[in-house]
Amino acid sequence: MTSSLKLVIHGASGRNGKRLIALGSVDPEIQLVGAIVRPTSSFLNQDAGQVAGGTPIGLPLSSSWPASADAVIDFSSPEGCMEVLHKCVEQKIPLVIASTGLTKAQVAAIETGAQSIPICYAPNMSVAVNLTMKLVQQAAQALRNVPGGADVEILERHHRFKEDSPSGTALRFGQIVAEQMGIDRHVHGREGLCGKRPHNEIGYHAIRVGDDAGQHTIVFGMMGETIELRVAASNRDCYATGAIAAAKWLVGKPAKLYNMFDVLGL
Repeated sequence: MTSSLKLVIHGASGRNGKRLIALGSVDPEIQLVGAIVRPTSSFLNQDAGQVAGGTPIGLPLSSSWPASADAVIDFSSPEGCMEVLHKCVEQKIPLVIASTGLTKAQVAAIETGAQSIPICYAPNMSVAVNLTMKLVQQAAQALRNVPGGADVEILERHHRFKEDSPSGTALRFGQIVAEQMGIDRHVHGREGLCGKRPHNEIGYHAIRVGDDAGQHTIVFGMMGETIELRVAASNRDCYATGAIAAAKWLVGKPAKLYNMFDVLGL
């Protein structure tokens, strides 16, 4: 990483985008050179620092890209993610993708893009969440052949404005468990007379309340004992700081698809 990383925030007017601006603008290792929003955004041309709730920083929100950049962080939408992916591949700029709700086709496009540029893609940029993912991986591996079997349920809570359910993080937790325990059935909620719970399934339950920044609980239930691994965010800064750390780490890396395990050395 250079001493002053020229960083672009894509999705700058969103909840996470604003925190990226607020934290990036006071980071001595970062120079914010772009705060990108849609051409139709009501925030267009407003000072990024003020939009983020602070003082002016002399950088307007824009739909135009700067002349040069060392890295881009995308915290937008699935459609916006595809746009910035194309732009970064075209200009050979390292890209951190934190957008969620992506389709299989969109993830495949990211994998293709990573053949040309370094990309860090993770459904959650939080250090605590990724450490919990590692713990879940270890627990699932250890419980794979426990006598009587272990049932797995994943509960997640987010703010009322979140558009995708369950969260990308919950799905990633489920993917980790499925890989370690050989489970291939994923069930989203239950209702009615659905019968005895099959062992070969992972249950997901999405809760949407108020301004909850994000909570995930992974339950391993056995006969006579239970393990619960829970991680919770009290504000959005954990996502922003993780994404910034990923951007710093990504610069200078060869073209490849990376994740937060790589960034954190897990």
